[in-house]
Amino acid sequence: MSKTAFLFPGQGSQYAGMGKELAAAFAVARQTFEEADDALGFKLSDLCFNGPEADLKLTFNTQPAILTASIAVLRVLKEETDLAADYLAGHSLGEYSALVCGGALSLADAVRTVRARGTFMQEAVPVGVGAMAAMLSIEADELVAICREAAQGEVVAPANFNSPGQIVIAGHASAVNRAIEIAKGKGYRKSMLLPVSAPFHCSLMQPAADRLASVLDGVAVQQLSVPVITNVEAVANQDAGRVRGLLVAQVCAPVRWEQSMQEMVRLEVSRCVEIGPGKVLSGLMKRISKEVSTVSVEDAATLQAVTAG
Repeated sequence: MSKTAFLFPGQGSQYAGMGKELAAAFAVARQTFEEADDALGFKLSDLCFNGPEADLKLTFNTQPAILTASIAVLRVLKEETDLAADYLAGHSLGEYSALVCGGALSLADAVRTVRARGTFMQEAVPVGVGAMAAMLSIEADELVAICREAAQGEVVAPANFNSPGQIVIAGHASAVNRAIEIAKGKGYRKSMLLPVSAPFHCSLMQPAADRLASVLDGVAVQQLSVPVITNVEAVANQDAGRVRGLLVAQVCAPVRWEQSMQEMVRLEVSRCVEIGPGKVLSGLMKRISKEVSTVSVEDAATLQAVTAG
């Protein structure tokens, strides 16, 4: 029997104006933004709707903004359609959206937690010390070996296994640049530094993970109504008792997105609905499996397309 998965985007999918149209048209979307505003004590909604882009790109703003915009879309989708998920997953930050969708976290707790998470991740490494780079057309084993050679006592390692031939590395800026040069020397010329403010998902984030652990200790985690395929393990988790530990581990561990989507295929998922800003995850899924149909929902037009379909 074919199954449906809901996917939630992570950092990089934000844009000024996200959620604005839905909030104007649907009370449940408007209420979602108001809930986040109240939880944080400032107008996150205004930042989502109007920018400026420079403020929206700040990690501690980006994370609650994408989360709130995604949950606003989810609630409209639930109100307007009979779509239901058999499995959930979210890319990095998006895992918090998946946990709100599955009932493990309240929206208020989730936005406060990811605002803290963004702050901790930003503060873990001084600006300019770390870097991330997308490495294209390199097999995972080969890239791991390149990172090992490039480290020279510093940190550089795979951070996101996104899709076949697209892996992101993170670590000290000098080590990341060495990895790029070593890859070029081996004939892998497709690589680019990413415009990020910190080296996410590598061991340099350990101070952020430690600080996040104490925040999560004070957050209530309820039983999951739908299993979440976690970034850290790329397998389904429905045990509320494991949620905090997995979220803490996620800060330093690589995002196993390709493996997570392959697990979806193994679990007989035939349709993925990307919920929230952008179409990044739909694009990745097309590269991971041709068997799975994908659709993205982020505004009135895409909502109508799903309703019609």
